[in-house]
Amino acid sequence: MILQDKVALVTGGTSGIGRATAIAYAQQQAKVVVVGRRMDEGEETVRLIKEADGEAIFVQADVTKEADVKAMVDKAVSVFGRLDIAFNNAGTVGENSSLIEQTEAEYDRTMNVNVKGVWLSMKYEIAQMLKQGSGAIVNTSSGAGVVAVPTQSLYTASKHAIVGLTKAAALQYAKAGIRINVVAPAAIETDMFEAATGGQDEVKAYITGLHPIGRIGTPLEVANAVLFLSSDLASFVTGETLMVDGGYVAQ
Repeated sequence: MILQDKVALVTGGTSGIGRATAIAYAQQQAKVVVVGRRMDEGEETVRLIKEADGEAIFVQADVTKEADVKAMVDKAVSVFGRLDIAFNNAGTVGENSSLIEQTEAEYDRTMNVNVKGVWLSMKYEIAQMLKQGSGAIVNTSSGAGVVAVPTQSLYTASKHAIVGLTKAAALQYAKAGIRINVVAPAAIETDMFEAATGGQDEVKAYITGLHPIGRIGTPLEVANAVLFLSSDLASFVTGETLMVDGGYVAQ
């Protein structure tokens, strides 16, 4: 098992990519700290892990609040003794609208969840990993972190920011034994995708057609990429953006 005896933290672990990755970590024998705002969904992720003979706890936290982020890392260390891996996955799509129609409140919400949340998470995760002399962090960006989506200007900006933040942090802490990378999915079968498309079949069909591979992805396919970046299989990989996009960006 590639993560045996490791302690892994997953933000946004209540559904979708976060839940799939939390379960995948546990299947590789990591102890998992599931983090999210929704208690019922978070406890369900923990239940699914325990059903498969894994070990996990749930920590309710909002990644836009510094006290919550500090508490989630402190809880991981108090329960499991250390923090080896962090998957900073909590995020929001924001609104599909023209730039001139977007509001200050939408800007604040999108940037706070997607960028501030990743920055705060890394701030406390890295502080713990420095004490240990090692660690691996994976941040969730998007295809929109590499190319632009014209109807999602704020989302595009926030996901580009995650890539830049990751590169800078990766360079700063490379010699400290901490690797920091980005996973960048395109459209994935999640509740967030349903919300973004409004559940409209014609919109789903259009988005599916944008992917050269001929379909959208699954949460497990993203989880497998995160597993690689989190493990020693990627021991010489840092500051990189791994596309999991069915060829979307290549075109």
